[in-house]
Formats: sequence, structure tokens, C-alpha cells
Amino acid sequence: MHLKSLSVLNFKNFNQVEFNFTSRINCFAGNNGVGKTNLLDAIHYLSLCKSFFNSVDSQNIRHNEDFFVIQGEYMRNGDDENVYCGVKRNTKKQFRRNKKDYQRLSDHIGLLPVVMVSPGDSVIISGGSEERRKFMNGVISQYDRQYLEDMIAYNHALTQRNILLKDFARKRYFDHDSLDIWTRQLIGPGERIYESRRLFIDKMTPVFRHYQEFVSLGSEKVDLVYQSQLEGKDFHTIMDNAIEKDRILQFSTCGIHKDELLFNLGNHPIKKAGSQGQQKTYLIALKLAQFDFIRDLNGFHPILLLDDIFDKLDQNRVEQIIRLVSENNFGQIFITDTSIERLNRILKDTGIEFSVFELKDQNISVV
Repeated sequence: MHLKSLSVLNFKNFNQVEFNFTSRINCFAGNNGVGKTNLLDAIHYLSLCKSFFNSVDSQNIRHNEDFFVIQGEYMRNGDDENVYCGVKRNTKKQFRRNKKDYQRLSDHIGLLPVVMVSPGDSVIISGGSEERRKFMNGVISQYDRQYLEDMIAYNHALTQRNILLKDFARKRYFDHDSLDIWTRQLIGPGERIYESRRLFIDKMTPVFRHYQEFVSLGSEKVDLVYQSQLEGKDFHTIMDNAIEKDRILQFSTCGIHKDELLFNLGNHPIKKAGSQGQQKTYLIALKLAQFDFIRDLNGFHPILLLDDIFDKLDQNRVEQIIRLVSENNFGQIFITDTSIERLNRILKDTGIEFSVFELKDQNISVV
């Protein structure tokens, strides 16, 4: 699978631009602020129906405009695919595949898988457990439609259960049966989500370790540890035992919404023990493992988006990463960087077909 062409209108800082891409490596080069990352985000939109950086669609419309449009022409399993995304202020987002509107955006997710590696990923390490759950959700949802449906159902039941707990406290009464209605609606989806996350981490961890070892030249030992209250326990029993605590705190204190994923460097959290370069290598290895996982399940390559990956990495690690992604295990790749000279120097040695687009404000040239 690869993206053949991209058309962007009124998206973020862009007025109107169009690109034709090679099926291997495509680079956007230019100074900071010219919109290199925004182009990667446009590709992300076409795959996952949303921005990687800003979940409020209307805030991605160019200033003083009323709408934006992103269109992409793909080659997928030998067939052409046309994907359209349109956002207008105060109007429902439109998504079309081959000129046919989607009734549910969730039906599109997973069709055109994408993996983004961005400096913004650092929040996965530095942020709270919610960020690491988002990471797991984002990966699994791209290949498991049931998981996405379960997350929607679980979050709805969780919201309603929490509203009821607050209502009990405000009105100073308690009805176990009405609370149990929402508790039971958490059980099935929650158990399936737990099992999907557990299997995902079990399968991805050895691949992640392989990539980390390769990029770091064998100098670092890493691990992923999935923690859940459901491990070895009955979910309904857990919820029953937590009722009094839930009543006091007025929210659901147990469930898969409390899961954690520990990132370790040696025997210590990388958040505390790792340098900036080590943390960036860790995240890149994690995303490359994600790429492998989705590719093996789907039977074709996701699109790989590498945003500013060379910053804070030494030359050896940069060369190892490029050596990896230039292999046949990876398909179409998009890279952003501030230096055309660095891109040309690194990529010419790979012998792989590549294109470099230089961005200067709204002017774009092929180098």
C-alpha cells in the first residue's frame, strides 16, 4: 500500500498544495514553521480520520477560512483508492472512500494503516498512564475492529456509571441495582480489552527489544510491562469489592481505564533513567515494533511517518535507523527534516528511490 498523491486545501498553514509521491521514501525539507509536520498530519487524517496533534477539527482550518479539504489517491492491494476528508466550521466532518460517504468513521480506521513517529511522542514517556493507554488503543484499533467497538461501549458505560455515582452523592441515596446495570455493561468489553492489550504487549515486546538493540548497537536493555487490575482476577468481583470506595470518591476506581504500561531501561523507568537520546531511541523502537505488528496482521505495509527523527540522536543511531527503514521490511516512508543536505547525504547511500520536496512558505520545489 502507498499514497500516490496528496491534495490539501485550507489545512493549517497551507492555502492549496498538491504532491505526487514515490512509493518508497518522500522527504519534506525546510526551516521550522513552514508546515512540514502539517503535511504528515494531513496523511494521518486520511488514515485515522483525525489529527495526530489537535483533536479539535475546526482548529485545523486555516486562519480566516471556513473549511479545509484533504484528498489522497492510494494504491492498495493493486486497486486505486480515493479518500476525501472535509471539515467545515459548525458542520459534521465528511469522510468519503471512492466517492461514497461513511456513516461511521470507525468503519474507515484500519483500512489505510499509518505509524507516526514524532517529537510529540515524548508525552508517552513523560505523561501519565492515560498517554500509554492511548498508545495501546491507537495501535490495536487499527487492526481490531471489535476492540474499537469495545472501547466505545466501555467508555459510554463508564461515563454513565460515574454520573450515577455523583448523582447518588448529591441526592444522598444509593441504589445497588441501578449501579449494577452499568457495572455489568463494563464487564464484557473490559475483559476483551484487557485480553487484547495483554496479547498485544506479549507479541510486540520481543520485536521492540530487537529494534532497540539494533539502533542502540546493543548498548541498552529495555522492557515493556503491562499492569492491570484484571490480571488473574474476576472483573465483576473487583467491581463489587470497590463499591464503597467508588461511593466515597464518586467515580469508578477499578477497571481497564486504570491500566498502566511501564517503560523500563534496565531495571529503572526510562522516564527517570534515560537521557533524551535514549528516550528518543526507545520511542522510535516502540513505533517500529508497532509498524511490524500491524504489517504482519494486515499482510501489507503501513505508511511510516517520521517527523524530525534526527534531532537529539548521535550519528551512529541515525545511520542505524536509516539502515533499518531502507530495507524491504518497510514500504512507503515520509520524513521531515530542516536540512536538505543531510537528507541527501543519508539517503543517497541507501540506493533506495526517494524524493525531496523543499518547502519555503507556500512555495514547494522538488530537489
